Amino acid sequence: MRRGCRLLAVSPATPPGRSPGNARPAAAVSAMDSLSSPGPSRPGDRLGVRSSGARAAATPWARFSAWLECVCVVTFDLELGQALELVYPGDFRLTDKEKSSICYLSFPDSHSGCLGDTQFSFRIRQCGGQRSPWPTDDGRYDREAPVTLQRERAHYFGYVYFRQVKDSSVKRGYFQKSLVLVSRLPFVRLFQALLSLVAPEYFDKLAPCLEAVCNEIDQWPAPVPGQTLNLPVVGVVLQVHIPSRADKPESSPLKQCGQESLLPAPLVLTSVHELDLLRCLQPVLTHVQTLWELMLLGEPLVVLAPSPAVSSEMVLALTSCLQPLRFCCDYRPYFTIHDSEFKEFTTRTQAPPSVVLGVTNPFFIKTLQHWPHILRVGEPKMSGGLPKQVKLKKPSRLKTLDTKPGLYTEYTAHLRRDKALLKRLLKGLQKKRPAGVLTALLRRHLLELTQSFIIPLEHYMASLMPLQKSITPWKDDFLCSLEHAGPQLTCILKGDWLGLYRRFFKSPHFDGWYRQRRKEMARKLEALHLEAICEANVETWMQGKSEVEVVDLVLKLREKLVRARGHQLPVKEGTLQRAWLHIETVAGSLPEDLQAVLCPP
Repeated sequence: MRRGCRLLAVSPATPPGRSPGNARPAAAVSAMDSLSSPGPSRPGDRLGVRSSGARAAATPWARFSAWLECVCVVTFDLELGQALELVYPGDFRLTDKEKSSICYLSFPDSHSGCLGDTQFSFRIRQCGGQRSPWPTDDGRYDREAPVTLQRERAHYFGYVYFRQVKDSSVKRGYFQKSLVLVSRLPFVRLFQALLSLVAPEYFDKLAPCLEAVCNEIDQWPAPVPGQTLNLPVVGVVLQVHIPSRADKPESSPLKQCGQESLLPAPLVLTSVHELDLLRCLQPVLTHVQTLWELMLLGEPLVVLAPSPAVSSEMVLALTSCLQPLRFCCDYRPYFTIHDSEFKEFTTRTQAPPSVVLGVTNPFFIKTLQHWPHILRVGEPKMSGGLPKQVKLKKPSRLKTLDTKPGLYTEYTAHLRRDKALLKRLLKGLQKKRPAGVLTALLRRHLLELTQSFIIPLEHYMASLMPLQKSITPWKDDFLCSLEHAGPQLTCILKGDWLGLYRRFFKSPHFDGWYRQRRKEMARKLEALHLEAICEANVETWMQGKSEVEVVDLVLKLREKLVRARGHQLPVKEGTLQRAWLHIETVAGSLPEDLQAVLCPP
């Protein structure tokens, strides 16, 4: 067991001062009739201080906070255990529970025995409501980014660079310290690369280096989806492409932008978020189909690994298998017995929650024996030039003290294993084909599998909109439609697709997918409604209408205009201009006193 975690008096690093139509007339009239029938901004603030107004671009650390919440340094104190030594910027506020979680999760468990430098990641629940600054373009980022890369609303990611080396000048005989980047962005590849550049410099030069790095990040452009950015730090330029919803799946849109003028040449990252999927999943390639189903159905899963690095990469790889679907369940790439949610996740008084836990302490085997699925992986091993594969085992074979690698589950996969894919991957590994090629092959297989599963749902839901208001009545009809319009049209895999859909309907991912699609369709319908109104002859519509109906139309049009101008509706600028002209025309027919109220000068 590790020593208790306490909080040292945090040394606040004081931030330096900064300068601061003619078509569809009938439909349009109908739309206007429905409109006239009776019938919150994201807070911006200084770091750690709530305010009601939007954060201005000139506010200190505005650009920094577009990428990171804060940077933490965690050290080991002989008397206190893990201790938070530094938070930068110094006025960023973390709750005591968040500080404690960061302290414990920033060090490997004592069972891991990590020497040297180690990188891993964790994810914690935010406590105490929204406190951090939201960049002014946050709405734009989430609108244009893929749903899988949108900012976390209720969780923080922690990206850790841990160093443990012998040091005779320290009482304990070891130098132990972690540099942690706390962010809401799931850019694991980018922040790992950033840490590999910054952490060694920091361990040598300490606080002055960290302050300089934070100042450099505060000069970075905002992460705008679809753009390729150059991000300078510690004498290196990181060149990254921020993914957009408009990007095609499996495309690599990174282009060299202004590289000829950059000295030294930029370090190009092919992705800000994608891990080497094949390397992460090597020991479970024979069961990747089963694991994909478990992820799709939101099943509780424990990943017991030998180190936080293996644990966090395996969890992140598994949760990314559903792309382009958002992973809607909770997941913790690295989790310890000291976590504030430990009792919540390990209680036996209720069914295990839909969460994927990455752990390194064998104690979890005993504590979570009632969980339906446990994946035990060891250090990567090769046998005959191939990665050693874990075996499928019954949960009854779990041993508390000496659990061998394996996937312990009673679950039987609905779909048959793609033996041809497995053969290609293993043969490629044996012949030492480029890792990038094999990873792309595996990623494309999982992408096509998810798309084949979800496309029939997309088509069916599209056929029911806009009249359908509830998903419940059409589940049976959808299942009947699978016979002639199911996944078999785009996927060669055979199996019980019907049974898989039935279980999927009960999962958090179905609920998440449906809510997202309904929200998108409602916005599209509202935009079409506004376009129909703008194409109508408003003067003809006003004939015979009462003053109350005319006033109601003005108010509803203004409300739609505000939403559209706030980029909440996908409409063109020309439509907005026509809507404003309609407001002026309709308001002009009212008495002057009402005009002054509805359209003040």
